[in-house]
Amino acid sequence: MASSVQSSCTFLLATNHRHSPPPSSARSLTPAGRHRRSHLCQISCKQQPPPPPSSEGKVDRRNMLLGLGGLYGAANLIPTNPESATASPIEPPEFKACGAARDVQTGDLLNINCCPPTSDKIVDFKLPPPPAKLRVRPPAHRVSKEYLAKFEEAIRRMKALDKSDPSDPRGFMQQANIHCAYCNGAHDQVGYKDLDLQVHNSWLFFPFHRWYLYFYERILGSLIDDPTFVLPFWNWDNPKGMQMPKIFDNSGSPLYDANRNQKNRPPAIIDLGFSGATDDLQVVVNNLTVMYSEMIRSVNSTLDFMGQPYKAGDAASPGMGSSERGSHVAAHVWVGDPRNKYSEDMGNFYSAGRDVLFYCHHANVDRMWSIWRTLKTDVPKDIKDPDYLNAAFLFYDENKQLVRVKVGDCLDHKKMGYEFEKVDTPWLNYKPTKKAAKAKILKIAADAKTVEALFPLNLKKITRVLVNKSAKGKADEVLVLENIETDSTKFIKFDVFVNDEDDGSVELDKAEYAGTFAQVPHKTKDKKAKSTISLRLTELYEDIDVADDDTVVVTLIPRSNGDDVTIGGIKIIASPPRSG
Repeated sequence: MASSVQSSCTFLLATNHRHSPPPSSARSLTPAGRHRRSHLCQISCKQQPPPPPSSEGKVDRRNMLLGLGGLYGAANLIPTNPESATASPIEPPEFKACGAARDVQTGDLLNINCCPPTSDKIVDFKLPPPPAKLRVRPPAHRVSKEYLAKFEEAIRRMKALDKSDPSDPRGFMQQANIHCAYCNGAHDQVGYKDLDLQVHNSWLFFPFHRWYLYFYERILGSLIDDPTFVLPFWNWDNPKGMQMPKIFDNSGSPLYDANRNQKNRPPAIIDLGFSGATDDLQVVVNNLTVMYSEMIRSVNSTLDFMGQPYKAGDAASPGMGSSERGSHVAAHVWVGDPRNKYSEDMGNFYSAGRDVLFYCHHANVDRMWSIWRTLKTDVPKDIKDPDYLNAAFLFYDENKQLVRVKVGDCLDHKKMGYEFEKVDTPWLNYKPTKKAAKAKILKIAADAKTVEALFPLNLKKITRVLVNKSAKGKADEVLVLENIETDSTKFIKFDVFVNDEDDGSVELDKAEYAGTFAQVPHKTKDKKAKSTISLRLTELYEDIDVADDDTVVVTLIPRSNGDDVTIGGIKIIASPPRSG
């Protein structure tokens, strides 16, 4: 087993398809100006097929903006420069136009209503001044008995609201359904009928979930009359926290959920790499490798980590960032119950919020964003695009008031009044050990085929492919796998290695490991999802010593449902700009 290496998680580079805006008469944000949705709400996140272009081939954002008004008009935009006149940030959804839930394959109505309560009053939320002493989110594996008692009581009272007043937006199921509605097609984009609003698989992922947890936390604190209450975080990036926290595994606790993978209850160690390793020590070092990769080694630009741009009129799911598609996906799939049709609860986005562990998991995802922003790397950490900063969502607060929030107001978690308890981050310096000897490229290449001979490739088995570099030797380059088409209803995963002499390795802590592709099972209208991923190779070249080689051998190892993956192409290109 090699000592340290890194895993590289991936991001999507799919082209953003923009829908043409409808006539101005159909774009009003007032409830009376909208028709109730009649199309189906999917069980799980879905991607839309590329929409047809407008006659001009693009959207006139100024005209669209002038037609909006209502809930979120031009006067509320952050920038005051002329660029704002053409801005098209994602608008908050219209709750009164929320759709019903059906199974997209059978069309049958499901016993699920993701839609939130409606309200005629919407308030622009303003963050209160941070308290003199910030609230501190603790790691779940070492909370005190006093804290656990408060946490359980808060969840118990939240669940009690489901019985006393099922329409109370603070109730447990109402809160869980927030995730379902924003992810599973219940909401249209404002001004674009039948174009889903989606908060995953783009640059909205981190800010949406930060706001979600912010109000969830405030509601829990209000229910127990404790404004200092905070959620714990599942510390899965540290070996001491890589088990499911034991506070969630007590069947007599309101934190318990029977809909979990029974094989992964404590003391099982979470496998963030889904490598198939059975040795606990190997799983731990693989996990550290995954973390170093998705946070540092494989990240070439701001959007590599944050996710791809997603603006009004864009088709849903333009592309995940490295953290979303890495440790985030892994924890969802690892916890979800395979005995259930859709791997409920954590294993499917529509039901994930029904497991209290989901919020603990996302507290650590939120922590990863806060840590990444402090890393001293050559990648800029801020997205300055006003369409990002002005994207907005709706949530109910602890007073049952419907509020509108903006992405630009949640970039600094400390201004939101909380921080995270300091714990070790062993992955931070978990660099792979450099290879002692240069790979025998001629020997490896003997079993490899050219790109032209293999692609498009159905990944039924381990495959080696000879790929030309953009420049000889240790160049600043990225590996691009294009048009990856998958069955979106299945858990898909494959790993990528460069100049690796081994086949089928379960060890990720090695210099040759370049990264991974993974997806949470979800449903789309045609069951097909297509994306492109990019992996930074600069540090990998240093670790494996490519000398003056002008080609490398890429090994693709299917880990789950390779038969349902077709890769359109593969290439190595010079590194794009670092900023978003």
